[in-house]
Amino acid sequence: MRQGFTLVELLVVIVIIAALAGLTAPMVIRQRKKADQTEAVNNARQIGLALFEFETEYGSFPDDSTATAVKDATDTELVTGTTANDRFRQLIRAGIAQSETMFYAKTSFTKKPDGIMTTAAQALGPGENGFGILMNTDKGLSAAGNPSRPIIATPFKIAMDGTFDSDFFDGKAVVLKLDNSVTSLAIVKDSGNVKLNGKTMIETGADTVWGVTDIKPTWAYPKPKTGT
Repeated sequence: MRQGFTLVELLVVIVIIAALAGLTAPMVIRQRKKADQTEAVNNARQIGLALFEFETEYGSFPDDSTATAVKDATDTELVTGTTANDRFRQLIRAGIAQSETMFYAKTSFTKKPDGIMTTAAQALGPGENGFGILMNTDKGLSAAGNPSRPIIATPFKIAMDGTFDSDFFDGKAVVLKLDNSVTSLAIVKDSGNVKLNGKTMIETGADTVWGVTDIKPTWAYPKPKTGT
């Protein structure tokens, strides 16, 4: 009667399990990144719809002037600022966005929103938004112009220097355009750049999505969670 596995048999089983784990781990990681990317794409679409509704009501995408208009129209407290969190917060205070969840995208500096929006300071706190929004310096853009122009994007690097983090979303950046389409664009791994028609997203001039214009596309970046 056999008393159990021999040491050699156990070692063989361990080697087989380790080999299988080594083969399946990259697939599991990639599927996880794809799931995170899908979540970001869906959330970007929701943000786009909210931005267009906001523009219809307030004349442009969120900026300092619309912050004043939102405060006056809703008679509500509103914490203003220049981060993307501050800009998107106007969508919540205006009653257009009903939840913080739609602003989440998995990055190195985000955390799952806590859903607490009792005061303006609590809505979209540090780390609860993963998207950057393009401004005309500090003015809000509008839906007018080339439909291929980007509006929001993710995932940025923690340095917030206009480059993107290829460790997320299987090396892709999720970008919402003016036609409310969402596309996943490859991130150049060495530079962290994302290109449209061979140009970076904020380049202006001939052969760019912005064309020859007075607009100065500037990112308003997400506000990272504390401790990052």
